[in-house]
Amino acid sequence: MFDSNTRRALRQTAAIAGLIAGFTALSVQAGECPADQVRADGSGQQAGATMPKDVTDTVLATTDLSQEMVGVADHQFRIRRLEIMPGGEVPWHSHEDRPAMIYVVSGEVTEYASTCAVPIVHKAGDVAPETHSTAHWWKNTGKEKAVLISADILHDKMDSNM
Repeated sequence: MFDSNTRRALRQTAAIAGLIAGFTALSVQAGECPADQVRADGSGQQAGATMPKDVTDTVLATTDLSQEMVGVADHQFRIRRLEIMPGGEVPWHSHEDRPAMIYVVSGEVTEYASTCAVPIVHKAGDVAPETHSTAHWWKNTGKEKAVLISADILHDKMDSNM
């Protein structure tokens, strides 16, 4: 029915379509909000947990940024380890004044962010950026303990760890 060149072109087109579909699925599975679910106006997920539940938050190290070359008064750079038991929750909080990066070491956690209309599942190896527009809460919806490493810039030393 088709000549060999047409069959080859159809196979190549199908392979490219498959790769695009695979990369699209990976990007959604990699702990990101799907592009069609982003809500820049903050109308995504609503406030949830208000108190920590079954979560351990340990500050591993801090650096006073007023003493560093960047010279940012009243700010600390810190690294924390969070352990969230199955069913555990990190309560609703904002990163308006506290940018952070979260690395998922092990386990699985679900993020409920004001900037996304659907919950976001983060798995081991994922990194979640938390910027001034981020307000969210997290829940361990998996069956094992989730371990996260948080690197953030803290403005108010009296601010809670979460």
